[in-house]
Amino acid sequence: MSVSPPHPTMPWGWKRRDERLGGLAYLVVLAVSLLGLALVVNQTFRLSLFGFLPISTQYYYLLITLFMAAAFLIFPARAADAKRVPLYDWALVLLTFGCGLYLAVEAETMISQGWDILAPQGPAIVSGLVTLLALEAVRRAGGMPLFLICAVFGAYPLYADHMPGFLWGMSFSLAETASAHVMGAEGVLGIPMRVVADLLVGFIVFGVVLSCTGGGEFFMGFATALMGRTRGGPAKVAIISSGLFGSLSGSVISNVVTTGTITIPTMRRCGYPPAYAAAVEASASTGGALMPPVMGAVAFIMASFLNTSYSTIMVAAAVPAALFYGALVLQADAYAARNGLKGLAEKDIPALGAVLRKGWYYGIGLFALIYLLVFTSQESRAPYYVSLIILACVALFDRAQLTLPRLLDLLVEVGKNVAHLVAILAGVGLIVGALSTTGVGNAFSRELIQYAGTSVPLLLILGALTSFVLGMGMTVSACYVFLAIVLAPALTQLDLSPLAVHLFILYWGMLSYITPPVAIAAVAAAHIAGAKPLKTGFMAVRLALTVFVLPFIFVVNPALILQGSLPEILVAVTTTSIAVWLLSAGFERYLYGVGPLKQWQAVLVLAAAGTLMLPGHQTDLLGVLIMGALYGHHALTKRHAPHTLETGKTHD
Repeated sequence: MSVSPPHPTMPWGWKRRDERLGGLAYLVVLAVSLLGLALVVNQTFRLSLFGFLPISTQYYYLLITLFMAAAFLIFPARAADAKRVPLYDWALVLLTFGCGLYLAVEAETMISQGWDILAPQGPAIVSGLVTLLALEAVRRAGGMPLFLICAVFGAYPLYADHMPGFLWGMSFSLAETASAHVMGAEGVLGIPMRVVADLLVGFIVFGVVLSCTGGGEFFMGFATALMGRTRGGPAKVAIISSGLFGSLSGSVISNVVTTGTITIPTMRRCGYPPAYAAAVEASASTGGALMPPVMGAVAFIMASFLNTSYSTIMVAAAVPAALFYGALVLQADAYAARNGLKGLAEKDIPALGAVLRKGWYYGIGLFALIYLLVFTSQESRAPYYVSLIILACVALFDRAQLTLPRLLDLLVEVGKNVAHLVAILAGVGLIVGALSTTGVGNAFSRELIQYAGTSVPLLLILGALTSFVLGMGMTVSACYVFLAIVLAPALTQLDLSPLAVHLFILYWGMLSYITPPVAIAAVAAAHIAGAKPLKTGFMAVRLALTVFVLPFIFVVNPALILQGSLPEILVAVTTTSIAVWLLSAGFERYLYGVGPLKQWQAVLVLAAAGTLMLPGHQTDLLGVLIMGALYGHHALTKRHAPHTLETGKTHD
């Protein structure tokens, strides 16, 4: 899910209206947002408002109709339309309403007569129009690369019988393809779209409420009060605040813009180079989408693919996410120690009590959300309850902020975010539908297994590269959905944990946010810091290298995602935690108890980390022996040269 980046000059931290959404367009998007939200709440809570409770298929069509229509008002077709809504956009809005309402009215007939397989001419024409509208919507919301991928794969049933080898599949006519895409269970109405309708709208509402009521400022103040005084405090504040805010908002770029405008200049003032400061913020913001309790849209889609509860995904992701943030904090601390950087000035550090008194209800909301997700079966209703708690507290304790115009803008912001997700996932549905109807998805998995044989490492490397490359041109949700269809079956057939496999795909799909050449999170952070984007991207890769390695570890050793016996889990978490600490020390060339490391010492530390990451007691023992030898050598050197002091270095 995404939350639009805030505007720093506005109260509550976001821009009231963009230049395109003004006048009638603003009112229409507001009306669509209000109507769409009422529709979702009616369905989620089974309210039967005005005696209306549509069947699932009708509900999905109505939701797509509303928010895809809004997408044509929100996202311009070309740069020249950035400040206006031309007539052809209004024509697309009306066409979307017409086609969508027709499908919703005919939903029961469609199911009973099997129109997804053999549709009459009228419904087939409507399906063709909806397919074209979905492609245009994904082009506007997701960009040209994602549009091309959706268009090529969406048309695959038309030429599948002409493809060679495992790419061969069943062929369909144009009418059959369009009907399957729009009226079938695996196309536009596939799992991703159903997850949005059934679960994600509530979490989008929660993310917008959190962002618009000052949640980012609260988490920033909380992190500053906790870590601001420590060496390298600004970097640790950036990591913790971005992790906390990102774990709830689920948006990487919004996280960078929200917290980065404060953390990056502060890091620079305290001595961090521009590229390093930007890389810290980009890495921490990217990790926020992997951090429970919310994580992001893809985690809910994953739960549906695995046919499991979201709480299962959340619990499994907790340890790897904590290890990733632990590595970032350790590296920031080691960098500060090696370079003699200090914390924030006392005048810049708020009192923890004052921070908690001002925004305590965000903490209450966080704990309420975790409780509802983990201990109840109300995943779809939980975000609405928590959003109401936060809004009620703001109304009681900061009433001046809760004006009618701001509430209307909040509704529009919700509509913009839902429209963005619906537009993208409608296009992605064409990919899923094409791979499903032609049978190519299963064939790809079989071919991958034949190529890799029984080599799990080779298959994981191929999967990682595929995830990473696709992540460059697709959103994380789109990348995950594609790979869950074509790659996950191949990995799970080798007796790997399905949950670990799907988390593996998610992690590697996320890495394009910080990895050149795309690295959109690094580019956004570099712009704030005044640093070179490419240099920032490579620095972010070094800082976040733990997240490159962790997926391989938990796929091979699922105890790291809390699958297994208690002794296995304790051993896996302990050894991996030590390995993460040693990786951080090796990369920053600073080891607690030793101080700055020479090059050969850093190599030994990294080698010890590598052995601890491998499964088996022998490799663990080897890592312990390497570190024992290193600490022993340091003790002997210090004993024989007690008065030697390396000037300009900071030791523990």
